[in-house]
Order: sequence, then C-alpha cells, then structure tokens
Amino acid sequence: MDLTTTLTGFVALYIFMLAAFTGYEIIGRVPSILHTPLMSGSNFVHGIVVVGAMYALLNATSTVEQVIGFVGVLLGAGNAAGGYVVTERMLEMFKPSAKKSENKPAAEGGASSEASRA
Repeated sequence: MDLTTTLTGFVALYIFMLAAFTGYEIIGRVPSILHTPLMSGSNFVHGIVVVGAMYALLNATSTVEQVIGFVGVLLGAGNAAGGYVVTERMLEMFKPSAKKSENKPAAEGGASSEASRA
C-alpha cells in the first residue's frame, strides 16, 4: 500500500480557503482590546511561514519560482521581525515611566524633587 499523497492545486486551494475561513472566524470573535497582544504573541506563525518559503525556495526549479521563493522568505522574515518590534513596543507601554516616580514626592505633600535637590 502506497501512502504517498500528492497535493494538487485544487486540494491546496481548498486547504488555503479552509485555513483563511477558520482564521477569520477565530480572529473575528476576539475583543479588540485583546487583538494586538494575541497577534503579537503569535510570532511563531511567522517563523513557520519563513520555513515554508525556504522549502519552496529550495525546491524551485525555474527562475520565476526562485524569485517567488526569495520574495516569500524576505516578506516572511520582515513580518516576523515586525511582530517582535510590535511586541516590544506593546510591552513598553506597561512599564512604569521614570517621570511619574520623580513627581511622586511632590504629589504626596512633600517638597518638589527639584527643591529638595537644591
């Protein structure tokens, strides 16, 4: 019994459409406040895209296929890097700022921080 599976264009299109519909339904039900953390936390998906694009690039036989594979690797890597930048910026929003801690003694009724330094 041969277990080799060939992925025809129709089957690939079906899988893509099923994945797109499933992703749309899942993301559409997420509240907007959680959308950015959810998407920035799923950077591993971009890594899978890069691996798939590298696989396509390595199996390319014509120049057109090589160009498409290279563009796929380039865009996937940019997407992954951008996801980590967004995550870093989002995490910076939750860190306490230094200005708030300097103004705290003045707000508590004490002398301002500049007056106490003089």
